Amino acid sequence: MLANVSGLQKKLKIIDSSKAFQGFVIFVIIVSALSIGAHTYNLPNWMEKGLLMLDIGITVFFAIEIVIRFLASEGPKKFFKSGWNIFDTIIVIGSLIPAGGSAILLARLLRIFRVLRLVSMIPELRMLVNALLKAIPRMGYIALLMFVIFYIYGAIGSMLFAHINDFLWGDVSAAMLTLFRVSTFESWTSVMYETMEVYPLSWIFYLSFIFLTAFVFLNMMVGAVLDVMTQETEAMRKEKEAEEAELLPSVDEADKPASAADVAELKEQIAELKGLLTQTVQTAQTEKRAG
Repeated sequence: MLANVSGLQKKLKIIDSSKAFQGFVIFVIIVSALSIGAHTYNLPNWMEKGLLMLDIGITVFFAIEIVIRFLASEGPKKFFKSGWNIFDTIIVIGSLIPAGGSAILLARLLRIFRVLRLVSMIPELRMLVNALLKAIPRMGYIALLMFVIFYIYGAIGSMLFAHINDFLWGDVSAAMLTLFRVSTFESWTSVMYETMEVYPLSWIFYLSFIFLTAFVFLNMMVGAVLDVMTQETEAMRKEKEAEEAELLPSVDEADKPASAADVAELKEQIAELKGLLTQTVQTAQTEKRAG
């Protein structure tokens, strides 16, 4: 019984890890995304029914695919250890909700999220998302520092320019919103020229702020993401090497190449045998002469 279960698990594991099966799953995900987009158009009744049947078929396929992955894994604990498996399971279970009644909106939303399964199926996309999630703590500290700079410049701008344009600089919150507009380069020169009519040197305020936010902090954000992405790329490479090593057939001890220690030991044994053979021959010759 255990042998049959183990054999079935191996077969399912081969199916799940095959490139043909994974490519077909990606194809189904893309078809699912296109069908969701098609539902937003005014289509003939026969086409709506066809899309409904297609959606049912896609839902059944996803349910079978997640069952195959679950049975191919080494137990539920290892399967649900991966956050991507948990995500896929929630999406598939949510897709099984009938698209009718009060749950129709929830069912449609969960079917839209099936497109995100493309991320879990492609390792490179998975690596990018993992890198982004792991970079969030570092980016949070950078964002906190940016908020401090925004607040300082917003307070200064409100004190200096409120009487020039109360809508843009009337209080700290409005000033910070104006500074966000400046940091995105959205018609920021018109804001600067308006204050320069009263304060000719106010360009220093804007240029220093842009230098800090658009150049320094933005590059710090990019650097944090790239650093984590480099680590994730290395981890993915090691994981791929480990998987390839597991798939390689085991080499018997007799087939392994001899090491230097084995060669030296073999030479010692040959020398001992040669010495014993020489001693035996000499003893035989001595006895023959004595006889």
